Amino acid sequence: MRTHYPRTPHLPWSPGAAADDVRAVGLAGLAGREVVVTEKLDGENTTLYADGLHARSLDSAHHPSRAWVKGLQGRIGAGIPAGWRVCGENLYARHSIPYEDLDSWFYGFSVWDGDHCLDWARTIRFLRGLGVPTPRVLWRGTFDERALRKLKLDTARQEGYVVRTADGFAREDFGRCVAKWVRGGHVQTSTHWMFAQVVPNGLGPAAPLWAVRSGAEPDVAGLSAAVGMPADAAADGADAADGVGAADADEVAAVAEVAARVDGSGRTGEDRLAGVLAAVLRRQPRARIAARLAAGPVGMGLARRVGDLVGLYPYLQQPFPDAERRAGLVRMAAAADLGVLHALAGALADDPQERECVEWSALCSEEAGLLGGPDPLESLRAALREPFAGLGADAADRCWAEARRAFGQGRIAGARLGWGPGVGCGVVEEAVAATWQWRDGTFPRLVQLCGPAGSGKSTFGRGLAGVDAYVSLDDLRTARGSRADQRANAEVLGEGLDRLDAALARGGTVVWDATSLTDQQRGLAGSVAQRRRALVTHAVVLVEEAELLRRNAVRPHPVPQQVLTSQLHRFSPPYAGQAHRTWYIGAGGGIEDAAGGLMDGGLTDGDLTGGGLTGTGPATGRGEY
Repeated sequence: MRTHYPRTPHLPWSPGAAADDVRAVGLAGLAGREVVVTEKLDGENTTLYADGLHARSLDSAHHPSRAWVKGLQGRIGAGIPAGWRVCGENLYARHSIPYEDLDSWFYGFSVWDGDHCLDWARTIRFLRGLGVPTPRVLWRGTFDERALRKLKLDTARQEGYVVRTADGFAREDFGRCVAKWVRGGHVQTSTHWMFAQVVPNGLGPAAPLWAVRSGAEPDVAGLSAAVGMPADAAADGADAADGVGAADADEVAAVAEVAARVDGSGRTGEDRLAGVLAAVLRRQPRARIAARLAAGPVGMGLARRVGDLVGLYPYLQQPFPDAERRAGLVRMAAAADLGVLHALAGALADDPQERECVEWSALCSEEAGLLGGPDPLESLRAALREPFAGLGADAADRCWAEARRAFGQGRIAGARLGWGPGVGCGVVEEAVAATWQWRDGTFPRLVQLCGPAGSGKSTFGRGLAGVDAYVSLDDLRTARGSRADQRANAEVLGEGLDRLDAALARGGTVVWDATSLTDQQRGLAGSVAQRRRALVTHAVVLVEEAELLRRNAVRPHPVPQQVLTSQLHRFSPPYAGQAHRTWYIGAGGGIEDAAGGLMDGGLTDGDLTGGGLTGTGPATGRGEY
């Protein structure tokens, strides 16, 4: 059934309200409630369904400006459930305001399940899954008329704003929960846009990313430019300053094959983009990929996933002992979507032997129930949140880590979980039984910092609350006479490990402050933690090279540039799943993403603001916790 989009009432102070416009009658529906204020975009109101679309008029006829959005609906329609609709703005044709840097020619602003409008958080998640951006948020908080009246807009470039409740609402309450402010004299053209020549609005540098999210054929050169990293083989290890040249035909074909396989796995939105970016950037160092993308337009969550895909897919192309395969795949699933990972490995396999290895791995993953969705363990994680709810955060995370290890070892429910909304009671009981010894939370904690010099490790580590012991190799060198003296590194390391062991034996939380650049280096402290049965957290700091060089130049104790260059070359960040938990810290010094915790499933960029997470958990260099 097609549904007409309601007319949005003007706020009392909206200067653009005409005589025939609807005006808000009081603001009682907004008062005292959390609201989201988004930019009002100057396009054509359009509603998308699983099987079609229409403009504001239900019988809207064909117009050249609607051709592109019809193509978009053809790509994403299958992802819109029956009875749902996506409402947004078709911005293909220029109206009164010219746009030059749009992320897409369609922005979604509400999602409806029948006569119910989804809350704002669900709206964003659903639209990102389809590959549809949302308008820019200008303000958010408890409704405050004075604050909204003070909003400053560039009325030469912005039509106005829309305020809506952050909570969902019924269609009958639309006029109470949504209102708009429109600039005075908004329509500034003498000819209606439908009768004028169609002039497309301009797309910005992030548009190729959104196009991939929505299922379009990848634009390799455009994607490379969007993230500031070259894609062609000759650019291996090159900096973005060297230029992004046009991708050759083989590269375009390889990326297209990855996209086709990812589509075959049923992945869309962010998951599709992660696989495609991994294909585009696969010849770049993994740490550089993660740091550059985190500082760019995709955020830390997607950045570290792309980096992990690049690092992990070659392992699927190699023979692996079948006795250990299941446990290894479960650990991989903590770092990467196995459906996307197998699509990437299969498309990029160079010979029949590599393809056979990937196909066998996929069969084993399917048998274990690991290919049904991006996070195959989420159903078990969700089922365990209730029985672990009374535990402290660290104890709950430790129990979850042990439960997923038990699943990887085949000790839970016949070694298979189905992908779906829930799991059986027997599965939950077995998982709870497997974690009994960790529920009292009496184990020690280790936070292991990982990152090159100048990345902000020590600043982050020393800012953590509740730390009982802090072991810094730089401090030990300083106590010996010189922080920069590397001649006694073996002795310093030995002394540090002894102090770590003693501190963990006493209990509490211990921070290990060293670069910990490689699995081998991390394994030294990890072995001590394993012996002391500690919960370990890898705190991984990802900062791009240019910023590290800038920081190093102004540090009180700069390291020689050749030393920093060597560290960057050797830095191989730990994967999620090699520790009980992993925190990802960005250039701002806060936790921007997390993996491995009981509450981490389904987090997206923006769900973590940093500074408020506590807990711990890694593994040895072999990825065992």
